[in-house]
Amino acid sequence: MSPGLTRIFLIGLGTAVVPLDITVNVAFPAITAHFGLPIASIQWVIICYMLTHGSLMLACGRLGDLYGHAFVFRLGLAWNSVAFLLCAVAPTFEWLLAARVMQGIGASLIASCGPALVTALAPESQRARMLAVYTLLFAVGAALGPLVGGLLVELGGWRAVFWFRAPLALAACLLFRAPDIAPRSPARERFDLVGSVLLAVTLAAFLLALNQLRAVADGGWQALPLAALAAAGLYAFILQQRRAKAPLIDLTLFRAAEFSLLNLGNIVAQLAAFVPLLLVPYFLDRVLAYPALTIGLILTAGPLGTMAASPVGGRLAGRVPPGRLLAIGAVLLAAGLGLIATWQASTPVPLLLLALALQGFGAGLFQIAYLDVVTARMPAAARGVAGSLTLLTRTIGVVTSASLFTLLFQLLNAGRPGLEGFGTAFLIAALLAAAVPLLTRVRR
Repeated sequence: MSPGLTRIFLIGLGTAVVPLDITVNVAFPAITAHFGLPIASIQWVIICYMLTHGSLMLACGRLGDLYGHAFVFRLGLAWNSVAFLLCAVAPTFEWLLAARVMQGIGASLIASCGPALVTALAPESQRARMLAVYTLLFAVGAALGPLVGGLLVELGGWRAVFWFRAPLALAACLLFRAPDIAPRSPARERFDLVGSVLLAVTLAAFLLALNQLRAVADGGWQALPLAALAAAGLYAFILQQRRAKAPLIDLTLFRAAEFSLLNLGNIVAQLAAFVPLLLVPYFLDRVLAYPALTIGLILTAGPLGTMAASPVGGRLAGRVPPGRLLAIGAVLLAAGLGLIATWQASTPVPLLLLALALQGFGAGLFQIAYLDVVTARMPAAARGVAGSLTLLTRTIGVVTSASLFTLLFQLLNAGRPGLEGFGTAFLIAALLAAAVPLLTRVRR
């Protein structure tokens, strides 16, 4: 195997531990049963991980730009090897949540540098195809996740979905060898620690405020100070970026409405795309009474659709205007979510698979086009930050989905047994995805 192919394989192996977190979604029913929790509590397993992941993403991308993407990538793999083991041995739910925070730190170190490592393996003219390769690597992990998760839960319980990733991360860490490809300047730029802390506080406060919205109707007030803290943090972060000699991110990019709306569009798209992973496991478990392995097999259809979209998107990226490719992906995502909204206990399995595969294919096309546009708009010296920005907007969408759709699901099912609000939740998700093309109007 050539050195280039070996590096791609090891980048894929290391990166896979992040999308393989989908195995945890399959274990949701087992985790809630083990700790005696209501369904709503499972959102904290998602939020503790994704909130940490998202809050540190830009900072980790900047670290990669300054100190080497390969170094930061390996550091994340070593860190996550420990975090996975701590999750697996958690004696209490609180322990599990703390270990998920650790896992989020490692995931941000890994994922922030993955796109930069892959695009560095080919000329800039091949950027779109290499990003399609990275999307494929990510999708392979996501495709294997539900199947592997179902098998592991069946054989070893919910703890197995954590410990099996520790040797994968450790192997990739020990075997991956690549020169540091971060652009170097004669005078190394300083890392903006103040900006990183402000951004982390801002994002954490914002996402926690979203999570606490459900308590407002019951007289809860926690969302208000959290929202105020998020607003103050954002203002302080903007001031810091304007006066910092080496800011975390060049905020002048966002003066272009097109660029700002593009990132907002990805947040909305990811918000809608996460709903199947949040709610479908409960439909398959409680309505169809499928075992964990069958649930995993069915959930695999979505990531397989994303895998199928990777080579298609890589070829179309240079031939189809980016705005059109973004719109096609969003419409297909909406169509798949709309089909899921029609599911009943009598729905044949092939139709379940078709709906999941269609929304996965649409999400994959959209993601490739979005990655290509954002990477092209930012300088090569900020390639780590560019990759991190795409993952940051994805994380905000996922955590927002986990917070808002668990709240929505509770409201739709208030006072009623079962999952009567399932169809309505997916109809709303489909409408959100259908609105994304209105935001992502990108010129060539």
